[in-house]
Amino acid sequence: MIGNKIGYQTNLTKLPILLMAALLCSIMPSNFMVLVSAGFILAHLYKLSIQCAVVGLIMFLLMFLLYFRFSPKDTLAVMLTPMCFYLSIPYVMPIALGLLGSPASIISMAFGVIVAFFVNYISDNATTLTGAEIEDSATQFQSIISELMNNKRMWVFVAAFAITVAVVYLIRRMAVDHAWTIAIIAGALTDIICLLVGDMMYTTQLSFIGVIVQSIIAILLLMILQFFAFNLDYTRIEKVQFEDDEYYYYVKAVPKVTVSTPAPKVKKISGSNAGRDYRGKDRGE
Repeated sequence: MIGNKIGYQTNLTKLPILLMAALLCSIMPSNFMVLVSAGFILAHLYKLSIQCAVVGLIMFLLMFLLYFRFSPKDTLAVMLTPMCFYLSIPYVMPIALGLLGSPASIISMAFGVIVAFFVNYISDNATTLTGAEIEDSATQFQSIISELMNNKRMWVFVAAFAITVAVVYLIRRMAVDHAWTIAIIAGALTDIICLLVGDMMYTTQLSFIGVIVQSIIAILLLMILQFFAFNLDYTRIEKVQFEDDEYYYYVKAVPKVTVSTPAPKVKKISGSNAGRDYRGKDRGE
Protein backbone atom coordinates (compact mmCIF):
# COMPACT_ATOMS: atom_id res chain seq x y z
CA MET A 1 0.00 0.00 0.00
CA ILE A 2 2.88 2.38 0.74
CA GLY A 3 4.39 1.62 -2.65
CA ASN A 4 1.11 2.19 -4.44
CA LYS A 5 0.55 5.52 -2.69
CA ILE A 6 4.05 7.04 -2.68
CA GLY A 7 6.21 4.59 -4.58
CA TYR A 8 8.93 7.06 -5.58
CA GLN A 9 11.81 4.75 -4.57
CA THR A 10 11.24 2.12 -7.23
CA ASN A 11 13.76 -0.32 -5.77
CA LEU A 12 11.58 -0.68 -2.66
CA THR A 13 8.52 -1.63 -4.70
CA LYS A 14 10.11 -4.77 -6.15
CA LEU A 15 8.61 -8.06 -5.01
CA PRO A 16 11.83 -9.64 -3.59
CA ILE A 17 12.39 -6.61 -1.33
CA LEU A 18 8.78 -6.70 -0.13
CA LEU A 19 8.98 -10.43 0.55
CA MET A 20 12.20 -10.01 2.54
CA ALA A 21 10.62 -7.24 4.62
CA ALA A 22 7.53 -9.38 5.19
CA LEU A 23 9.69 -12.30 6.30
CA LEU A 24 11.57 -10.13 8.80
CA CYS A 25 8.31 -8.76 10.19
CA SER A 26 6.95 -12.29 10.62
CA ILE A 27 9.84 -13.43 12.83
CA MET A 28 10.62 -10.19 14.69
CA PRO A 29 8.57 -8.59 17.52
CA SER A 30 5.36 -6.92 16.42
CA ASN A 31 6.68 -3.37 16.93
CA PHE A 32 9.29 -4.11 14.27
CA MET A 33 6.51 -3.73 11.68
CA VAL A 34 6.05 -0.10 12.67
CA LEU A 35 9.78 0.60 12.28
CA VAL A 36 9.93 -1.11 8.89
CA SER A 37 6.88 0.78 7.63
CA ALA A 38 8.33 4.07 8.84
CA GLY A 39 11.63 3.25 7.11
CA PHE A 40 9.86 2.51 3.83
CA ILE A 41 7.88 5.76 4.00
CA LEU A 42 10.99 7.83 4.76
CA ALA A 43 12.91 6.20 1.93
CA HIS A 44 10.15 7.04 -0.56
CA LEU A 45 9.91 10.61 0.78
CA TYR A 46 13.68 11.12 0.53
CA LYS A 47 13.52 10.16 -3.13
CA LEU A 48 10.78 12.77 -3.64
CA SER A 49 12.12 15.61 -1.49
CA ILE A 50 14.51 15.85 1.42
CA GLN A 51 12.19 18.36 3.10
CA CYS A 52 9.36 15.83 3.03
CA ALA A 53 11.68 13.23 4.51
CA VAL A 54 12.70 15.58 7.34
CA VAL A 55 9.07 16.35 8.20
CA GLY A 56 8.28 12.63 8.12
CA LEU A 57 11.27 11.87 10.35
CA ILE A 58 10.17 14.44 12.94
CA MET A 59 6.64 13.03 12.87
CA PHE A 60 7.82 9.45 13.36
CA LEU A 61 10.20 10.42 16.17
CA LEU A 62 7.36 12.06 18.06
CA MET A 63 5.18 9.07 17.37
CA PHE A 64 7.76 6.60 18.67
CA LEU A 65 8.39 8.64 21.83
CA LEU A 66 4.69 8.76 22.72
CA TYR A 67 3.64 5.42 21.25
CA PHE A 68 6.32 3.31 22.92
CA ARG A 69 5.75 5.19 26.19
CA PHE A 70 1.97 4.91 26.54
CA SER A 71 0.69 2.13 24.26
CA PRO A 72 3.55 -0.08 23.05
CA LYS A 73 1.20 -3.05 22.52
CA ASP A 74 -1.05 -1.25 20.04
CA THR A 75 0.97 -2.13 16.98
CA LEU A 76 -2.13 -3.05 15.02
CA ALA A 77 -3.70 0.33 15.76
CA VAL A 78 -0.75 2.18 14.25
CA MET A 79 -0.64 -0.12 11.23
CA LEU A 80 -4.32 -0.70 10.50
CA THR A 81 -5.54 2.90 10.82
CA PRO A 82 -3.73 4.18 7.68
CA MET A 83 -4.65 0.92 5.91
CA CYS A 84 -8.35 1.44 6.68
CA PHE A 85 -8.14 4.97 5.27
CA TYR A 86 -6.53 3.53 2.16
CA LEU A 87 -9.36 0.97 1.86
CA SER A 88 -12.05 3.64 2.50
CA ILE A 89 -13.29 1.99 5.72
CA PRO A 90 -11.72 4.28 8.36
CA TYR A 91 -14.69 4.17 10.76
CA VAL A 92 -13.93 0.56 11.66
CA MET A 93 -10.85 1.46 13.68
CA PRO A 94 -12.16 3.66 16.53
CA ILE A 95 -14.99 1.24 17.33
CA ALA A 96 -12.72 -1.82 17.08
CA LEU A 97 -10.16 -0.23 19.39
CA GLY A 98 -12.89 0.66 21.87
CA LEU A 99 -13.98 -2.99 21.88
CA LEU A 100 -10.57 -4.65 22.00
CA GLY A 101 -8.24 -1.95 23.30
CA SER A 102 -8.07 0.63 26.06
CA PRO A 103 -8.18 4.44 26.28
CA ALA A 104 -4.42 4.44 25.67
CA SER A 105 -5.18 3.16 22.17
CA ILE A 106 -6.30 6.70 21.30
CA ILE A 107 -2.65 7.75 21.05
CA SER A 108 -1.72 5.03 18.59
CA MET A 109 -4.86 5.58 16.54
CA ALA A 110 -4.29 9.36 16.44
CA PHE A 111 -0.80 8.86 15.01
CA GLY A 112 -2.24 6.41 12.49
CA VAL A 113 -4.67 9.12 11.33
CA ILE A 114 -1.86 11.68 11.07
CA VAL A 115 0.30 9.28 9.05
CA ALA A 116 -2.62 8.55 6.70
CA PHE A 117 -3.28 12.25 6.05
CA PHE A 118 0.43 13.03 5.71
CA VAL A 119 0.97 10.29 3.12
CA ASN A 120 -2.18 11.35 1.27
CA TYR A 121 -1.01 14.98 1.21
CA ILE A 122 2.38 13.99 -0.18
CA SER A 123 0.72 11.82 -2.83
CA ASP A 124 -1.65 14.59 -3.94
CA ASN A 125 1.01 17.32 -4.03
CA ALA A 126 4.03 15.45 -5.34
CA THR A 127 4.33 17.67 -8.41
CA THR A 128 4.30 20.86 -6.35
CA LEU A 129 6.77 19.53 -3.81
CA THR A 130 9.31 18.62 -6.50
CA GLY A 131 8.63 21.44 -8.92
CA ALA A 132 10.37 24.75 -9.34
CA GLU A 133 7.59 26.75 -7.70
CA ILE A 134 9.16 26.37 -4.28
CA GLU A 135 12.85 26.99 -4.69
CA ASP A 136 13.76 27.85 -1.13
CA SER A 137 14.17 24.76 1.03
CA ALA A 138 13.19 26.58 4.22
CA THR A 139 10.01 27.84 2.57
CA GLN A 140 9.15 24.37 1.34
CA PHE A 141 9.76 22.87 4.77
CA GLN A 142 7.56 25.51 6.40
CA SER A 143 4.85 24.93 3.79
CA ILE A 144 4.69 21.18 4.52
CA ILE A 145 4.55 21.74 8.29
CA SER A 146 1.85 24.39 7.88
CA GLU A 147 -0.30 22.21 5.65
CA LEU A 148 -0.08 19.33 8.08
CA MET A 149 -0.73 21.31 11.26
CA ASN A 150 -3.55 23.40 9.75
CA ASN A 151 -5.38 20.46 8.20
CA LYS A 152 -8.73 20.90 9.96
CA ARG A 153 -10.16 17.74 8.44
CA MET A 154 -7.37 15.66 9.95
CA TRP A 155 -7.87 17.10 13.44
CA VAL A 156 -11.64 16.61 13.19
CA PHE A 157 -11.02 12.92 12.45
CA VAL A 158 -8.57 12.65 15.36
CA ALA A 159 -11.04 14.25 17.79
CA ALA A 160 -14.06 12.27 16.52
CA PHE A 161 -12.18 8.97 16.64
CA ALA A 162 -10.87 9.68 20.16
CA ILE A 163 -14.38 10.42 21.46
CA THR A 164 -15.69 7.30 19.72
CA VAL A 165 -13.04 5.07 21.33
CA ALA A 166 -13.91 6.46 24.77
CA VAL A 167 -17.67 5.97 24.30
CA VAL A 168 -17.32 2.42 22.97
CA TYR A 169 -14.88 1.47 25.73
CA LEU A 170 -17.21 2.73 28.48
CA ILE A 171 -20.29 0.99 27.08
CA ARG A 172 -18.69 -2.38 26.36
CA ARG A 173 -17.49 -2.59 29.98
CA MET A 174 -21.03 -2.18 31.34
CA ALA A 175 -22.70 -5.23 32.90
CA VAL A 176 -25.67 -5.12 30.52
CA ASP A 177 -26.91 -7.67 28.04
CA HIS A 178 -25.58 -7.27 24.49
CA ALA A 179 -23.05 -4.68 25.67
CA TRP A 180 -20.85 -5.09 22.59
CA THR A 181 -23.74 -4.70 20.16
CA ILE A 182 -24.90 -1.56 21.96
CA ALA A 183 -21.33 -0.24 21.99
CA ILE A 184 -20.92 -0.82 18.24
CA ILE A 185 -24.12 1.02 17.34
CA ALA A 186 -23.51 3.81 19.85
CA GLY A 187 -19.93 4.19 18.62
CA ALA A 188 -21.04 4.48 14.99
CA LEU A 189 -23.65 7.12 15.90
CA THR A 190 -21.13 9.01 18.03
CA ASP A 191 -18.61 8.99 15.20
CA ILE A 192 -21.17 10.25 12.69
CA ILE A 193 -22.37 13.05 14.99
CA CYS A 194 -18.82 14.19 15.85
CA LEU A 195 -17.75 14.23 12.20
CA LEU A 196 -20.82 16.15 11.09
CA VAL A 197 -20.46 18.68 13.92
CA GLY A 198 -16.80 19.10 13.02
CA ASP A 199 -17.76 19.56 9.39
CA MET A 200 -20.23 22.31 10.26
CA MET A 201 -17.70 24.07 12.49
CA TYR A 202 -14.63 23.86 10.25
CA THR A 203 -16.01 23.13 6.75
CA THR A 204 -14.09 19.91 6.18
CA GLN A 205 -16.18 19.05 3.09
CA LEU A 206 -17.19 15.61 4.33
CA SER A 207 -19.79 13.74 2.33
CA PHE A 208 -22.79 13.05 4.59
CA ILE A 209 -23.91 10.11 2.45
CA GLY A 210 -20.37 8.74 2.35
CA VAL A 211 -20.06 8.90 6.14
CA ILE A 212 -23.39 7.07 6.58
CA VAL A 213 -22.58 4.33 4.04
CA GLN A 214 -19.08 3.72 5.36
CA SER A 215 -20.40 3.65 8.94
CA ILE A 216 -22.94 0.97 7.97
CA ILE A 217 -20.14 -1.05 6.38
CA ALA A 218 -18.12 -0.61 9.58
CA ILE A 219 -21.03 -1.89 11.69
CA LEU A 220 -21.32 -5.02 9.55
CA LEU A 221 -17.59 -5.72 9.79
CA LEU A 222 -17.62 -5.17 13.53
CA MET A 223 -20.52 -7.57 13.96
CA ILE A 224 -18.30 -10.19 12.35
CA LEU A 225 -15.52 -9.22 14.78
CA GLN A 226 -17.95 -9.58 17.67
CA PHE A 227 -18.91 -13.07 16.51
CA PHE A 228 -15.31 -14.24 16.81
CA ALA A 229 -14.21 -12.22 19.86
CA PHE A 230 -17.27 -11.87 22.11
CA ASN A 231 -20.01 -14.33 21.15
CA LEU A 232 -22.19 -14.87 24.24
CA ASP A 233 -25.35 -16.86 24.89
CA TYR A 234 -27.68 -14.53 26.81
CA THR A 235 -30.36 -17.22 27.12
CA ARG A 236 -28.29 -19.10 29.74
CA ILE A 237 -27.39 -16.27 32.11
CA GLU A 238 -26.63 -17.37 35.69
CA LYS A 239 -26.62 -15.15 38.75
CA VAL A 240 -24.61 -16.28 41.77
CA GLN A 241 -24.53 -14.82 45.29
CA PHE A 242 -21.97 -15.67 47.96
CA GLU A 243 -20.08 -14.05 50.80
CA ASP A 244 -16.89 -14.06 52.78
CA ASP A 245 -15.84 -12.38 56.03
CA GLU A 246 -15.82 -8.90 54.53
CA TYR A 247 -18.06 -8.76 51.43
CA TYR A 248 -21.20 -10.03 49.75
CA TYR A 249 -20.67 -10.93 46.10
CA TYR A 250 -23.30 -10.76 43.34
CA VAL A 251 -21.98 -12.37 40.16
CA LYS A 252 -23.67 -12.40 36.78
CA ALA A 253 -22.21 -15.12 34.54
CA VAL A 254 -22.93 -15.11 30.81
CA PRO A 255 -21.68 -18.28 29.06
CA LYS A 256 -19.95 -18.17 25.71
CA VAL A 257 -21.61 -19.74 22.71
CA THR A 258 -20.10 -23.17 22.21
CA VAL A 259 -20.67 -25.88 19.66
CA SER A 260 -21.38 -29.15 21.39
CA THR A 261 -19.60 -32.15 19.93
CA PRO A 262 -21.01 -35.65 20.30
CA ALA A 263 -19.10 -37.92 22.65
CA PRO A 264 -17.12 -40.52 20.72
CA LYS A 265 -18.38 -44.09 21.00
CA VAL A 266 -15.57 -46.55 21.67
CA LYS A 267 -16.17 -50.25 21.21
CA LYS A 268 -13.86 -52.18 23.50
CA ILE A 269 -12.69 -55.61 22.41
CA SER A 270 -10.96 -57.61 25.14
CA GLY A 271 -7.80 -59.50 24.33
CA SER A 272 -9.12 -62.82 25.71
CA ASN A 273 -12.13 -62.88 23.37
CA ALA A 274 -9.95 -62.06 20.40
CA GLY A 275 -7.58 -64.89 21.32
CA ARG A 276 -10.39 -67.45 21.57
CA ASP A 277 -11.72 -66.48 18.17
CA TYR A 278 -8.27 -66.79 16.66
CA ARG A 279 -7.62 -70.25 18.21
CA GLY A 280 -11.03 -71.45 17.21
CA LYS A 281 -10.32 -70.71 13.60
CA ASP A 282 -7.03 -72.68 13.85
CA ARG A 283 -8.96 -75.77 14.99
CA GLY A 284 -11.39 -75.44 12.16
CA GLU A 285 -14.35 -74.64 14.37
